[in-house]
Amino acid sequence: MEAARLTVQDLGYGGLSFRELAKDVGIKSASIHYHFPTKGELVVAILRDYTAYHEALLHGIETEGADGGALLRHYTDMFRRTLLNGNRMCLAGMLSAERNELPEGVGTELVRWGEMNEGWIARVLGPGDDGDADWRRHRARAIFAAVSGAQMIAHGRNDIATYDEVIVAYRGSGLIP
Repeated sequence: MEAARLTVQDLGYGGLSFRELAKDVGIKSASIHYHFPTKGELVVAILRDYTAYHEALLHGIETEGADGGALLRHYTDMFRRTLLNGNRMCLAGMLSAERNELPEGVGTELVRWGEMNEGWIARVLGPGDDGDADWRRHRARAIFAAVSGAQMIAHGRNDIATYDEVIVAYRGSGLIP
């Protein structure tokens, strides 16, 4: 599953082949088909694991007791580390670009990924941030979109400095605390 995730982060859903994946990990493609009859089922499993891993990671840093600004620096660093790993994109970001070609189950998991991110950011913004839950939810979505977009632009340019510059600009403008 790790090899499949890395492939999708690099080449997208369309670039994932059971035959190539089997060759990469040294097994027969029938072995992959035994556990995941379709590519869609494999990608759903990968995306579920990806979401659960990052949800636990974000919960872990949240329990460290840092303020919202520090927590959001950890958050933007998470996306930055993905770029540093071979100029890969966030798994969900890469899949979102192919949304119209994906099986329904993958689309459902993409929505779950987004909701998890937005929910975490809204919690981090906290009740002291204007006290308005709707406002926090909308701002959380804007932050999630901004960070994802910064990653996409940097990926397209194969330039981590672009990501860093955009994130600094977002912080300077107040979009990201």
